Amino acid sequence: MHNTVVKRHLDLLHVHYAIPHAASAWIAREMLDGKVKVVTTLHGTDITLVGQDPSFYSVTRFSMQRSDGITAVSEYLARETVVRFDVPRASIRVIPNFVDLDAYKRDVLPCHRSKLAEDGEKVLMHISNFRPVKRVADAVRVFARVNRRVPSRLVLIGDGPDRGRAQQAAEDEGVADRVIFLGKQQSVAELLACADLFLLPSESEAFGLVALEAMACGVPVVATAVGGVPEVVPQGEAGFLAPVGDIDEMAGDALYLLEDPTRWQRASQAARQVAERFAADRVVTLYEEYYAEVLGR
Repeated sequence: MHNTVVKRHLDLLHVHYAIPHAASAWIAREMLDGKVKVVTTLHGTDITLVGQDPSFYSVTRFSMQRSDGITAVSEYLARETVVRFDVPRASIRVIPNFVDLDAYKRDVLPCHRSKLAEDGEKVLMHISNFRPVKRVADAVRVFARVNRRVPSRLVLIGDGPDRGRAQQAAEDEGVADRVIFLGKQQSVAELLACADLFLLPSESEAFGLVALEAMACGVPVVATAVGGVPEVVPQGEAGFLAPVGDIDEMAGDALYLLEDPTRWQRASQAARQVAERFAADRVVTLYEEYYAEVLGR
């Protein structure tokens, strides 16, 4: 960071996550005698990391206090930061994550639907790092209930410690032959464009970027009403929100959309419209305006 500021004559460093990047930026600024400003963006794992290991608390709080500007990707995360780190709310600017509407768009890329499902089958999808907090097995259980009434396939993208649990859930529910594990994928835009519904049964989400990417592809979302997700997925418009672990409600919401083409089409259009509020050019402009404010320009 120090070398980059010197070589590129930078006025400001924008770093993501308090640990390690904000702490590193503070060291670089000290080496430069304070001649560069630092803006830190919090994404959520900053908070959960501290919850898992309190020894990180002091360095996390210090890094935020020494930043010239702090942004959070959701109102929820801003509130959590105030409560957990005693940071003044006025010092945090909420600027959401954004999506590239040209990259994430229905029918813009070749769709692999024929390789994922038979004609007449619906495609449900989930993408995550398969950590316990994502509750991937719940996605399998929701799908199993949907599949009893609507012929469908579940496509799981990603990998992690709960993959085995998800596979066992598929066996237990009798849908192992209808669940596709694709593992990690470099590009998911063309896969999302094939989906009819996106499932996000997480226990916690600071924002829910993958839900936003799905909506940009015109895919309605059935998710849990946790963290920043309600700020991204309006209840009853682009999808539905349910309590954590309420498999039956999530399955009912999914069927409500999938069993009625008119309702699904309306939700699909609403999903794209909601995603447009988070367009890259709009959100990047918010960051540029904040940079100018921090720099006093």
